[in-house]
Amino acid sequence: VLNRYTFASTLSHLRRTNTPIGRDGKLAKPRQLHNTHWGLVCPAETPEGQACGLVKNLSLMCYVSVGSPSEPLIEFMINRGMEVVEEYEPLRYPHATKIFVNGVWVGVHQDPKHLVSQVLDTRRKSYLQYEVSLVREIRDQEFKIFSDAGRVMRPVFTVQQEDDPETGLAKGHLVLSKDLVNKLAKEQAEPPEDESEKIGWEGLIRAGAVEYLDAEEEETSMICMTPEDLELYRAQKAGISLDDDAGDDPNRRLKTKTNPTTHMYTHCEIHPSMILGICASI
Repeated sequence: VLNRYTFASTLSHLRRTNTPIGRDGKLAKPRQLHNTHWGLVCPAETPEGQACGLVKNLSLMCYVSVGSPSEPLIEFMINRGMEVVEEYEPLRYPHATKIFVNGVWVGVHQDPKHLVSQVLDTRRKSYLQYEVSLVREIRDQEFKIFSDAGRVMRPVFTVQQEDDPETGLAKGHLVLSKDLVNKLAKEQAEPPEDESEKIGWEGLIRAGAVEYLDAEEEETSMICMTPEDLELYRAQKAGISLDDDAGDDPNRRLKTKTNPTTHMYTHCEIHPSMILGICASI
């Protein structure tokens, strides 16, 4: 029965998850916090006693995918040079990249980099469902696409990968611009009468400023913690040496030294507090 003690307890109960393991089990591992829970499961909110660590709660921004049909996506890739698996000759193209859709091998492609960038572009422009996950395993020569239901996902800010002359966005900057933030602030102060003019959260997804990543895609992404880290990285890449010592401020955030060989960041965390659930963030 849905818990109705307080408003917060109702919200918390709606985001509860349960691990189907006997409560009297001696195994400690299923109860322990794992680093893959970051941003998906709240690290603090779990009951004491027998159910400790088995009953969990989803984090604030965590979202469970509802699923979407994969046929249009397969059609899209066939039109962009994908060879269907029935016509594939392994001896002719031994190094072709295999393409899997929801775990089913559907075809191969000769130029995976181009195909991945095209599919990613269609998702960023919202022609493709935002909950579709695109995973390119370069070492295994595989490109995996998931559009099924039941995957836990979380939103992150996207980082511009190339200079865009159309929008004027420079490489290494957040796609979320000052202009977009000002529009959102204005919208909150004076909500528009026409619903279609509203930007809101959906508008950020449509603009490609926010992207949902599932656990698999997160493995192939480079996510920085704050926009300041992104700034630091850009300065380092430009060859500007920054003095790490920021005075004697005892409250400053301790940061790990940036690695000069790090690849370009692809995403940025919305806020570190988004790892917490509803009750832990009150």
